[in-house]
Amino acid sequence: MTVVDAEPVAQAPARSELPPSMVERMTLIMDAFTDRTTRLTLEDVARRTSLPRSTAHRILEQLVRLRWLDHTRSGYGLGRRALGLGGDGAHADIRSAAAGRLHELQIRTGLVVHLAVLDEAEVHYLDKAGGPFAANVPSWVGGRVPAHATALGKAMLAGLEPEEAEARLDSVREHPPARSVAVPPKLHQELNRIRRRQGLAFEYGAYFPGIACVAAPVQGPTGPVAAISLAGEVRAPLDRVAPLVLDAARQVSCDLYPRPEQAAGPGRPDAPSR
Repeated sequence: MTVVDAEPVAQAPARSELPPSMVERMTLIMDAFTDRTTRLTLEDVARRTSLPRSTAHRILEQLVRLRWLDHTRSGYGLGRRALGLGGDGAHADIRSAAAGRLHELQIRTGLVVHLAVLDEAEVHYLDKAGGPFAANVPSWVGGRVPAHATALGKAMLAGLEPEEAEARLDSVREHPPARSVAVPPKLHQELNRIRRRQGLAFEYGAYFPGIACVAAPVQGPTGPVAAISLAGEVRAPLDRVAPLVLDAARQVSCDLYPRPEQAAGPGRPDAPSR
């Protein structure tokens, strides 16, 4: 009797073994975030890393708690600790995108221009430009002040989820800095008014006596990434220059995070009609 060789049965590909150490698993997850704008769901992370969903979720939550990642309604993204690994270099793109707008604002208004980011419950100044009056505004590049006492800080706080803004303000109430301004009881009402003004915030001498300021947020995909302000004497006509600040902040946002229709360019077939 002739024996016919049986056709080989296809074997399912063996699943790669999971990295044995927590550090390697965390590295797999961090590598899934290719740049500062990447937003991923839990399912996205599990698929990209081949980690079990439960394992990915557990590590993600630890990374969020330690501020390597943040978590919003749109998903997970790189957090303040990851973005700050390069020191101030993490903000180089923001400073570069804003430089021309800051110069133009200062020339057009003659007021002092600031660029800042939000760090926990503080404003961190990235840039300052101004004429002779700049010496009267006691701010400096690299300096930090309480966010709730400045127009810059309030413009960014208003762009956060209310729960996150409250958590940051609670940290100030529990551990006030050496030079502090009390958190106003009605601050959340003011933040709501700022939201209705498309992010425009005003401050009159709360932290720097005799100095008035108007600010607007630079928006990123999931919230404010910075803010721009104009500062001058209390009697400065801030209402008249406020639209200039808002427009500058929007332009910087567009430069940092161009939308598909902007990338298409005017006059191209795929550009939206107006």
